[in-house]
Amino acid sequence: MLEQIKSTASFIRSKVNFVPQVGIILGTGLGGLVDNMDIKYTLDYKDIPGFPVSTVEGHKGRLIFGMLGGKKVVAMQGRFHYYEGYTPQQVVFPVRVMKFLGIEFLFVSNASGGVNPAFHIGDVMIITDHINMIPNPLIGPNEAELGVRFPDMSEPYSRQLIEKAGKVALKENIKIQYGCYLGLTGPTYETKKEYGFYRVIGADAVGMSTTPEVIAACHMRIPVFAVSIITNMGLSGMKSTHEEVQAEGSKAELKMTKLFTGLLELI
Repeated sequence: MLEQIKSTASFIRSKVNFVPQVGIILGTGLGGLVDNMDIKYTLDYKDIPGFPVSTVEGHKGRLIFGMLGGKKVVAMQGRFHYYEGYTPQQVVFPVRVMKFLGIEFLFVSNASGGVNPAFHIGDVMIITDHINMIPNPLIGPNEAELGVRFPDMSEPYSRQLIEKAGKVALKENIKIQYGCYLGLTGPTYETKKEYGFYRVIGADAVGMSTTPEVIAACHMRIPVFAVSIITNMGLSGMKSTHEEVQAEGSKAELKMTKLFTGLLELI
């Protein structure tokens, strides 16, 4: 695995004369953030050796290098999911590669279902902790060059970045929620009873991504900042569709872009 990571990073460096400081993973319906970037280079996933390919509508499948908030960033416009048939190790492969490209921080976004009754569709939730129910990407032999065998997870989301983001939200007049994200395999949306169960065990929002990438980042000691866009309310009993999730994600995209941009300016 390590050799493939290094080989892929080397290939990207041969195509891109750019050392990113921050990696950004864009979730379902949230790829429009790149419209605010000063783009320098673009690579399609299909042209990158070893990279999986996005198969989900709303995930374009491009690695985009450029400037945002005064920082050099590399943005994944489209991510990979366990439910697509990829292994957990394949899901986090791009995060590993971004580390070898030079990133010092990782920003993550996703579209999620709200299970906290105080939330509303369109809310931006800063993730403060998570419950992972997707197979752990660290299962298997450990690569010591990447991180320790048993990484600490007491602070998977950087408290310092969360505090700075709160200041940005206040300045930009963005209403923020804070909460725990629960990562599930999907691809089915949850039953009403499942939503209720997840609320009981401490989740504020549920989704089908993010936790594997955050675990890999923590393994490599990369500080993480992550947000969930609440695109549907699970406890409402209303049916959920992928099209509605994409639409609500797009509506809230401007708020997320302002939050990410402002935070980039502060780090």
